[in-house]
Amino acid sequence: MQKGNIGVTTENIFPVIKKFLYSDHEIFLRELVSNAVDATQKLKTLSSIGEFKEELGDLTVHISLGENTITVSDHGIGLTAEEIDKYINQIAFSGANDFLEKYKNDANAIIGHFGLGFYSAFMVAQKVEIITKSYKEDAQAVKWTCDGSPEFTIENIEKSDRGTDIILYIDDDCKEFLEEARITSLLKKYCSFLPVPVAFGKKKEWKDGKQIETAEDNIINDTTPLWTKKPSELKDEDYKKFYRDLYPMSDEPLFWIHLNVDYPFHLTGILYFPKVKNNIELNKNKIQLYCNQVYVTDSVEGIVPDFLTLLHGVLDSPDIPLNVSRSYLQSDSNVKKISTYITKKVSDRLQSIFKNDRKQFEEKWNDLKIFINYGMLTQEDFYDRAKDFALFIDTDEKYYTFEEYKTLIKDSQTDKDGTLIYLYANNKEEQYSYIENAKNKGYNVLLMNGQLDIAVVSMLEQKFEKVRFTRVDSDVIDNLIIKDDKKEQVLDKGQEEALSVIFKSQLPLIDRTEFHITAQALGENAAPVMITQSEYMRRMKEMANIQAGMSFYGEMPDMFNLVLNSDHKLIKEILTEENEKCANAIAPTQSEMDSIDKQRTELKQKQEGKKSEEIPVAEKDELHNLDQKWDELKKQKENIWANYATSNKVVRQLIDLALLQNGMLKGEALNNFVKRSLELIK
Repeated sequence: MQKGNIGVTTENIFPVIKKFLYSDHEIFLRELVSNAVDATQKLKTLSSIGEFKEELGDLTVHISLGENTITVSDHGIGLTAEEIDKYINQIAFSGANDFLEKYKNDANAIIGHFGLGFYSAFMVAQKVEIITKSYKEDAQAVKWTCDGSPEFTIENIEKSDRGTDIILYIDDDCKEFLEEARITSLLKKYCSFLPVPVAFGKKKEWKDGKQIETAEDNIINDTTPLWTKKPSELKDEDYKKFYRDLYPMSDEPLFWIHLNVDYPFHLTGILYFPKVKNNIELNKNKIQLYCNQVYVTDSVEGIVPDFLTLLHGVLDSPDIPLNVSRSYLQSDSNVKKISTYITKKVSDRLQSIFKNDRKQFEEKWNDLKIFINYGMLTQEDFYDRAKDFALFIDTDEKYYTFEEYKTLIKDSQTDKDGTLIYLYANNKEEQYSYIENAKNKGYNVLLMNGQLDIAVVSMLEQKFEKVRFTRVDSDVIDNLIIKDDKKEQVLDKGQEEALSVIFKSQLPLIDRTEFHITAQALGENAAPVMITQSEYMRRMKEMANIQAGMSFYGEMPDMFNLVLNSDHKLIKEILTEENEKCANAIAPTQSEMDSIDKQRTELKQKQEGKKSEEIPVAEKDELHNLDQKWDELKKQKENIWANYATSNKVVRQLIDLALLQNGMLKGEALNNFVKRSLELIK
């Protein structure tokens, strides 16, 4: 028996392994099964080149559970005592490199993991044994034992067949790994597509009302998964079945891309375009990354561009290391090449479908849109490709490329300054009347109702030359696309003020909502009252919901314009009645306000050019008192108008109709509106 210390520079490597090398204890099973598969692959390589001349026999890797043990067994090349000393005791990283150097022309598909991969076993085991016999003629079987300290023992034993058994004596705090269901789930996660058969126990079948074990091995993996086959050998149903196997609860994919690259890097895989629901985050991290059919991760940020994390499927590349940090992946040149290649393949596939079957592309646009928009927002080179097949859809459900749409609207929707105005709605039902007003003017209205559309609008304004996007309810129709200088307002200052106070006094209180009231001549046939919302403020608030750093806008109240149509019969009647009922009461108050205004103006002129300290205190006090008196008179005047407004049922009815049209009339205000409506009908 030989005893010794493992050749490491730290006093004890195992805490280092547990703390730094692996983020999750369950990785140990992937590492040990991968090692067993590698050892088997190496034997097959040696057999294929004539260096191993015996029968290969059954090469299945077996995982078995004991009372306190997990055993991983293979019938691969095994190890000699010297190899254990080199690859295990010295924790050398060269095991695979030695093998690859010797057989580099024949061993392209082999990953060597002997070394630190093996030591992941100590994350869950208090003691590990290796029982192994090399494939080499007259090799002596040996047993290596280590209890998690740098000390080990190695002794000669009897073993009839070649290969390696690794026996883990599981720690008390890791007993979960002795449960059959836990190991089954880990094997399914990490080992479903390993290139050598992996068995865990025996298949079970129902007999006489209970499950019994059969003599047949329970093979848990598919050794030739779909991405390892040639596309020419596969049918659509094969791809759909594979997708169902990967994502049992998902809708059928839209379409897919089969990747197969040999230069300048190795990459195979199948990427599916899923039907992406509204929540982007829920649809991320569905791509499974493999390294020669060994599962690595489903967190692929940094390996593929962010927008491609919305795709589902499998990527397999020996050029992506198994155990490295995210920052390493993001700076690795191979990873960057893979990322660029996948972006190109995805955009080429979309371009091909658009070009060859536009009807199919349009039918799937609603499912594709969030994916393509996300790509254009986050990846400049993808925008450059996607701008030729990305689509607008209008409120009549017609589809246009960016260039087609520009051609459609440039004659009718260019304003007096030469800016092309893209009108859009985000809800056809709620904004119906605004859309109809625009159509009646001969304008086209886009439907922008996707999760990312508000961000896309802002991006396209940067990309397109002399273009502005404006939602149809952001202003009255004549102001959306101003063709010439505005008409002069027909109301005088007093009438505008009266209307503003009358309508403001009757507005219901709506939480975190403010209204600014204006009067405009919109034509006799236009609505008497309209509610609009500034494009800028609304857009900033919407962007605050999806973009960090804009929360300031999200905290602000909603700001709306209540626009009164001074051309409408009802508004004219309100003004006429206001004059009849309020003019005499307001006249003396207004006369006093005018007098105060005159005094304030004279005082301010007298103080003009003087510094604050040069103005006499008496003058300052006089001005302050005049301001206070003027404010009091203004309130008196506004109270007269407000009292009149309360008695005029039409005012409140017009306000509520406008609120109702915009989905803003709720609770008590809605109930009162219904009551008033019934009274008016009577």
